[in-house]
Amino acid sequence: MTARAFWASAGALAVVAVAVALALRPGAEPVAAARSTSVQATNDTGPALASLGQQMVGSGELKALIAQLPEDARANLRGDRPALEAWIRARLAEKALYQQAEAQGWLQRPEIQAQTRAATEQIVLRDYLSSVSQVPDDYPSEAELKQAYEAGKAGLQLPVRYRLSQIFLRLENPRDDEAVRKQAQALAKQAQASDADFAALAREHSQDAGTATKGGDTGLQALAQLLPEVRGVVPRLKVGAVSEPVQSAAGYHIIKLVEQQPARAATLEEVAPRLRQVLRAQRQEQVAKAYVEGMFDSATLSIDGAALNQVLESSR
Repeated sequence: MTARAFWASAGALAVVAVAVALALRPGAEPVAAARSTSVQATNDTGPALASLGQQMVGSGELKALIAQLPEDARANLRGDRPALEAWIRARLAEKALYQQAEAQGWLQRPEIQAQTRAATEQIVLRDYLSSVSQVPDDYPSEAELKQAYEAGKAGLQLPVRYRLSQIFLRLENPRDDEAVRKQAQALAKQAQASDADFAALAREHSQDAGTATKGGDTGLQALAQLLPEVRGVVPRLKVGAVSEPVQSAAGYHIIKLVEQQPARAATLEEVAPRLRQVLRAQRQEQVAKAYVEGMFDSATLSIDGAALNQVLESSR
């Protein structure tokens, strides 16, 4: 196998692996496994949302956080006040720690200045290289997208997926556990009745704003995307059945299995948006690599072997 053929094969495998990962990313509802989100600093802090001593978190910072998320995650985050408040607390703590370090002269330390210069250099280099390796807006074409899909089709498998509805009762204070548990048991008994309207119960009682308005519907999800506590219950449910209350770190979940879809190959329509992103990122990486290699072709490279040996000897 030639080097060029190996590179092409490795690239195809990378497209498949990343596409599957993107297509099966976790949900953001309390019934789904949690994921962390970071946000880059912004100078446009806007009006203050919260403060800790002299530190504040502005509306602009929260807008920057939300702007980085996919639309479905944005909708869920808007309705998840505890998650938003947790992020605000973490951001205030970061700012307070930075202020303490700055007051004690940490920024003037030689090792900190060296790391700052190195980090700044990397940020500038990445941004510049991104600007000179832009991919045309019409890439990939429909034909190229289909070709990539067919090449990796065997690896684009969707696992068994479950459509769940839930009634979620949040447990914010451990001292309230007994009361919340009894409430969850009573609701589970109501929901398990043959004439129960689970969607109506969810709209009335569920404390997950992202799903309550949809009658508790959390959408189709693979088992691996669910919270571990929920993950152990769902496969034992029959379609239409309602579980007993399931306790997680966040609270109590009453789960109804609405639909179960068997494992199958993903269709082109299902993975096209994610696959297009992967192909564009892969093409940009190739353009960037060619740009850097071109710099070596246009200038003479000179390496001082004696000086290099001296460095290697001194580092023993």
